[in-house]
Amino acid sequence: MAKTATPNSRLIEVELDETIGRATPDVEHERAVAIFDLIEENVFRPVGTPDGPYRLKLSLVEKRLVFDIRADGGEAIVTHILSLTPLKRIIRDYFLICDSYYEAIRSATPSQIEAIDMGRRGIHNGGSETLRERLAGKIEVDLDTARRLFTLICVLHWRN
Repeated sequence: MAKTATPNSRLIEVELDETIGRATPDVEHERAVAIFDLIEENVFRPVGTPDGPYRLKLSLVEKRLVFDIRADGGEAIVTHILSLTPLKRIIRDYFLICDSYYEAIRSATPSQIEAIDMGRRGIHNGGSETLRERLAGKIEVDLDTARRLFTLICVLHWRN
């Protein structure tokens, strides 16, 4: 898979299911940054579908992750539904360390914040790799795209 996206293998819009509510300001900030960065640079190619660019809506339905993929004009292309079971422990661990990180920002020393942030990034990378494995054969993504998608999946859970 190519490291950079072509106009035919990229997302041009990402939407999260808004029906489950809003999260804390810190979490909503993470969502906004992840979506902005994802639109700016991504590699996203649903396997066996027409060329993009693509629009993606992420949602949780009955504890399953739904990737609703549409063409630039809004026509449905494919919907992938993934079990969250392989990601549950990673997401739980990520929530715990993020809580520690946000608390540390308010009261810890810079070296303590840095140590917690390194742990946070490590868990995030693990979740991103697991997501790439779960998407294999369905949607081709590079690591940076998987990282941003993992952030958005976590936001869905925080909201839920």
